[in-house]
Formats: sequence, C-alpha cells, structure tokens
Amino acid sequence: MSEKLIEFKNVTYFYDTDEDEENRPQPSPAIKDINIAFSKGEFAAVLGHNGSGKSTLAKMCNAILIPTSGEVTVEGMSTSDEENGDLIRRKVGMVFQNPDNQIVATIVEDDVAFGPENLGVEPTEIRRRVDESLKAVNMYDFRLKQPHNLSGGQKQRVAIAGVLAMRTDVIVLDEPTAMLDPVGRADVLATVHRLNRDYGITVIMVTHFMDEAVQADRVIVMNKGSIVLDGTPEEVFSNTAAVKSCGLDVPQSTEFCSRIGIKNTVLTAESAVEEIMNIYGGGAK
Repeated sequence: MSEKLIEFKNVTYFYDTDEDEENRPQPSPAIKDINIAFSKGEFAAVLGHNGSGKSTLAKMCNAILIPTSGEVTVEGMSTSDEENGDLIRRKVGMVFQNPDNQIVATIVEDDVAFGPENLGVEPTEIRRRVDESLKAVNMYDFRLKQPHNLSGGQKQRVAIAGVLAMRTDVIVLDEPTAMLDPVGRADVLATVHRLNRDYGITVIMVTHFMDEAVQADRVIVMNKGSIVLDGTPEEVFSNTAAVKSCGLDVPQSTEFCSRIGIKNTVLTAESAVEEIMNIYGGGAK
C-alpha cells in the first residue's frame, strides 16, 4: 500500500481570517502544518475530540475545503486549482453524518443515479452502475423503495452506493455511524470494510467510536489541529497516556487488561478473553 492517493503537504486551514476588522484576535487554525498521506487500498480511522480538526481534514480530501496555506493533492492534482475540482470529487467521495441530508430523490435507485447523471454518463452505463453499486452495499432489493421508509443504516448504505456509482477510488466518511443505532452501525461498518477488502477502495473514516477504530489498518489521532499519533491500532492504543491526553478513551478491553496487569495491547473482548485464559486459566479452551 505504498501508492499515495491523497497527500497533505504543510497544510494549514483557518475558518475565519477576516482581516478587515481591527483589533480582532487572530483565530486559531482548524488544522496546522499537517503532513500526511493516504495510500491506495488502506483503511484509516481518524480520531479526535470535538474541535480537533478531524472533520476539516476529511473535507479537505475532496476539495470541499481548500488549504489556507500548503497543498493537498489527489493523485497529484492540487485541490487549490479550481479546474481540478470536478475530477477530484469523482475520485474522492464523501459520506456525512446525517443520512437524511444526503438523500436527494424519492426512489432509492434514482438517488444512486443522481451523481452519474450530473457527470453526463450514458443511460445504459448509469443503469449498470446503479445496479452494481446497490448490490455492493446489499441494497439492491430496496432499489424501488422510498428512502424515507428505510432505516438510518439503510439510508447510509444508499449514500455509500451513490458514491460508488461515481466510480470513486476513495470514500471519506465523516462520522457516518454517529446517528445510528447499534444494528445500523454494524451494517454500515460491515459494508465499508467489505468495499475496502473486496473492491480495493481506500477508506478514510472519521469516528469517535473506539471499537470502529480498532478494526482499521491505521489509526490517526488529532488534537488541536495537529496529528499527534499515527500508526496501527496496536501502536496507537498501546500509548494509553497519549490517547487520554487528547481527551479520548482507549478501547474498553485495552483499559481493562491494562488495569489487571496484562502487558500486551489488547483491542477486542475476544482478545482479552484469550489473554486472560492464557495467563490465569492455563491456556485458552
């Protein structure tokens, strides 16, 4: 996974830089001096408390936001060049927190077709893309349903299908499960992992759920606009003090095992049981 798809080079972003008002305090940057790259086929989870800059980072990946300074490139194309905007958004799709805000049509298949239609894709190709995308997220049987009759998790899967129909290389998800119940969360997460695994789609997912982060290939922790940790889930969550200093929790299994003196970094309940049985139970049964 060495091929860079998205790269941030010394990127800083200010939401408010009104220089006309005298004596106005200089605002703090939402992100500052970020250097990071996302590679083909990886699954990265981005963590951080409110105001850490994680959503700003996500929106800069497909040119929704443009750097105040520095440069973001997508497959070598600078997001600061307006001429690249449409092509970049074809390569990098976004899925947001509230599924209701992403539905634009009254029939599921029409909603998935909306993006390709705006790109001028031929009708026969649109039909093929819609069917393939809905099948990929297990929503093909709902293609003629009205979105308002779907669950929150199903709506998010429709939104993901809409991104797939654009033939994107990268899906950026900004807290896509925050408003869902546990069943909806599990469905969406399983869908995203399947797309990453079976289709090779690069996934960048902003989340505040530790159990989602531990399933990623890579975990990035942000605090006050900077990246403070970046590594595998084991590498990041083994640094418990640093994670907690950013106002975040570590996975419950990690915390529990640490408190009872298990030195290995444990990320899941299953791994915790195995470690405990190995140490205290004479080996797992």
